[in-house]
Amino acid sequence: MAAIRLVSVVGAGAASPRQYEQARQVGQLLAKHGLGVVCGGLGGVMEAACRGASEAGGLAVAILPGTDRHTANRYATVVIPSGLGQARNALVVSAGEGVIAIAGGPGTLSEIGFALKAGKPIVALDSWDIPGLAEAESPQEAVDCLIDRLGPA
Repeated sequence: MAAIRLVSVVGAGAASPRQYEQARQVGQLLAKHGLGVVCGGLGGVMEAACRGASEAGGLAVAILPGTDRHTANRYATVVIPSGLGQARNALVVSAGEGVIAIAGGPGTLSEIGFALKAGKPIVALDSWDIPGLAEAESPQEAVDCLIDRLGPA
């Protein structure tokens, strides 16, 4: 059995309904392409991406800031309690081959920074406007753009 490729989906912990739906669609689309989702495992964009991936039969990995696995959103299929607080953002980015950022605040900005430093492809969907990020107008465009940047397995 081949290992499942993961994409880090990062973004707002308190997402608007629009951002939540965008993240849910991103999770679904990634799963339909055989890619798993890895995120910070809590609410907002993280929950929505896990939900979308799970609804499409995909893998949803949650790397939690704390040590209690019960704090993960209910859609995560694999839960990893890190005990690292916000430092777990580095693990979320490291685990994925690329990043899709949806909205977000300072935590998302730190994940974007880690991804830029690591040279990983990043697509922003209604998120930070930073040199080095590809910008997408829709979940479909974000996933297609990232897949193009990832290249073959």
